[in-house]
Amino acid sequence: MIRILNHGSAAGPLALEHPWRPEDGPPPALSTWPLADPPALWVRAGGRWRWAEVRARQDWPDGRVAYQVLVDLDGSTTMLLRTYWWPQPGLRVARRSASAPSREAGRGGGEMPVSHHSAAAGGIRPSRPAPTGR
Repeated sequence: MIRILNHGSAAGPLALEHPWRPEDGPPPALSTWPLADPPALWVRAGGRWRWAEVRARQDWPDGRVAYQVLVDLDGSTTMLLRTYWWPQPGLRVARRSASAPSREAGRGGGEMPVSHHSAAAGGIRPSRPAPTGR
Protein backbone atom coordinates (compact mmCIF):
# COMPACT_ATOMS: atom_id res chain seq x y z
CA MET A 1 0.00 0.00 0.00
CA ILE A 2 1.35 3.44 -0.96
CA ARG A 3 1.55 5.87 1.96
CA ILE A 4 0.88 9.59 1.69
CA LEU A 5 3.77 12.06 2.06
CA ASN A 6 1.69 14.98 3.32
CA HIS A 7 -1.93 15.62 4.19
CA GLY A 8 -2.93 17.96 1.38
CA SER A 9 -3.36 20.94 3.67
CA ALA A 10 -1.36 24.18 3.54
CA ALA A 11 1.72 22.03 2.84
CA GLY A 12 0.31 21.27 -0.61
CA PRO A 13 -1.57 18.51 -2.42
CA LEU A 14 -1.40 14.83 -1.50
CA ALA A 15 1.82 13.25 -2.78
CA LEU A 16 3.03 9.67 -2.94
CA GLU A 17 5.68 8.88 -0.33
CA HIS A 18 7.71 6.49 -2.45
CA PRO A 19 7.80 5.06 -5.99
CA TRP A 20 6.09 1.75 -6.71
CA ARG A 21 7.63 -1.29 -5.00
CA PRO A 22 6.76 -4.98 -5.48
CA GLU A 23 5.15 -5.07 -2.02
CA ASP A 24 2.67 -2.40 -3.24
CA GLY A 25 0.99 -4.99 -5.52
CA PRO A 26 0.67 -4.84 -9.31
CA PRO A 27 2.56 -1.89 -10.85
CA PRO A 28 0.72 1.05 -12.39
CA ALA A 29 0.56 1.46 -16.18
CA LEU A 30 2.75 4.42 -17.18
CA SER A 31 2.04 6.94 -19.94
CA THR A 32 4.46 9.64 -21.11
CA TRP A 33 4.39 12.54 -23.57
CA PRO A 34 7.11 13.92 -25.85
CA LEU A 35 9.40 16.22 -23.84
CA ALA A 36 8.88 18.97 -26.42
CA ASP A 37 5.09 18.94 -25.79
CA PRO A 38 4.30 17.98 -22.19
CA PRO A 39 1.00 18.74 -20.51
CA ALA A 40 1.21 20.81 -17.32
CA LEU A 41 -0.61 21.20 -14.02
CA TRP A 42 -0.91 24.02 -11.54
CA VAL A 43 0.19 22.79 -8.09
CA ARG A 44 -0.88 24.75 -4.99
CA ALA A 45 2.17 25.11 -2.71
CA GLY A 46 3.07 27.72 -0.12
CA GLY A 47 -0.16 29.63 -0.78
CA ARG A 48 0.61 30.06 -4.52
CA TRP A 49 -0.16 28.16 -7.71
CA ARG A 50 3.07 26.73 -9.18
CA TRP A 51 3.58 25.59 -12.81
CA ALA A 52 4.42 21.87 -13.05
CA GLU A 53 5.33 20.02 -16.27
CA VAL A 54 3.93 16.49 -16.38
CA ARG A 55 6.55 13.78 -16.87
CA ALA A 56 4.27 10.73 -16.57
CA ARG A 57 0.77 9.53 -15.74
CA GLN A 58 0.33 6.45 -13.56
CA ASP A 59 -2.87 4.41 -13.92
CA TRP A 60 -3.06 2.14 -10.87
CA PRO A 61 -4.84 -1.25 -11.01
CA ASP A 62 -7.36 -0.08 -8.36
CA GLY A 63 -8.48 2.81 -10.61
CA ARG A 64 -6.49 5.62 -8.99
CA VAL A 65 -4.48 8.03 -11.16
CA ALA A 66 -1.29 9.86 -10.24
CA TYR A 67 0.75 12.41 -12.17
CA GLN A 68 4.53 12.68 -11.91
CA VAL A 69 5.52 16.34 -12.34
CA LEU A 70 8.59 18.56 -12.31
CA VAL A 71 7.80 21.56 -10.08
CA ASP A 72 9.42 24.47 -8.22
CA LEU A 73 7.46 24.32 -4.95
CA ASP A 74 8.89 27.39 -3.22
CA GLY A 75 9.92 29.84 -5.95
CA SER A 76 13.64 29.09 -5.46
CA THR A 77 13.94 27.74 -9.06
CA THR A 78 14.90 24.33 -7.63
CA MET A 79 12.92 21.84 -9.69
CA LEU A 80 11.67 18.78 -7.81
CA LEU A 81 10.12 15.60 -9.14
CA ARG A 82 6.86 14.90 -7.28
CA THR A 83 4.00 12.47 -7.84
CA TYR A 84 0.46 13.56 -6.92
CA TRP A 85 -2.85 11.71 -6.81
CA TRP A 86 -5.46 13.05 -9.24
CA PRO A 87 -7.96 14.67 -8.81
CA GLN A 88 -7.62 16.81 -5.70
CA PRO A 89 -8.19 20.49 -4.83
CA GLY A 90 -4.45 21.39 -4.87
CA LEU A 91 -4.09 20.50 -8.57
CA ARG A 92 -5.54 22.07 -11.73
CA VAL A 93 -4.98 21.57 -15.45
CA ALA A 94 -2.63 24.28 -16.74
CA ARG A 95 -1.87 23.04 -20.27
CA ARG A 96 -2.99 20.15 -22.42
CA SER A 97 -0.55 18.46 -24.77
CA ALA A 98 -1.29 18.37 -28.50
CA SER A 99 0.45 14.98 -28.52
CA ALA A 100 -1.17 11.71 -27.52
CA PRO A 101 0.37 9.95 -24.50
CA SER A 102 2.30 6.76 -25.14
CA ARG A 103 2.73 3.58 -23.11
CA GLU A 104 5.52 2.32 -25.37
CA ALA A 105 8.93 2.37 -23.72
CA GLY A 106 11.13 5.09 -25.17
CA ARG A 107 8.46 6.54 -27.46
CA GLY A 108 6.91 9.29 -25.36
CA GLY A 109 9.92 10.25 -23.28
CA GLY A 110 12.82 9.16 -25.44
CA GLU A 111 13.75 12.62 -26.73
CA MET A 112 16.76 14.57 -25.54
CA PRO A 113 15.78 17.12 -22.89
CA VAL A 114 15.71 20.75 -24.00
CA SER A 115 17.29 23.28 -21.68
CA HIS A 116 15.39 26.53 -21.20
CA HIS A 117 18.81 28.23 -21.52
CA SER A 118 19.09 27.04 -25.13
CA ALA A 119 15.66 28.54 -25.77
CA ALA A 120 16.96 31.98 -24.80
CA ALA A 121 19.69 31.59 -27.40
CA GLY A 122 17.11 31.13 -30.16
CA GLY A 123 16.50 27.40 -29.82
CA ILE A 124 13.19 25.69 -29.11
CA ARG A 125 10.87 27.86 -27.05
CA PRO A 126 9.93 26.53 -23.59
CA SER A 127 6.31 25.46 -23.16
CA ARG A 128 5.92 27.44 -19.95
CA PRO A 129 4.19 30.81 -20.35
CA ALA A 130 6.13 33.94 -19.49
CA PRO A 131 5.66 35.23 -15.91
CA THR A 132 3.05 37.97 -15.57
CA GLY A 133 4.78 39.77 -12.70
CA ARG A 134 2.10 38.87 -10.16
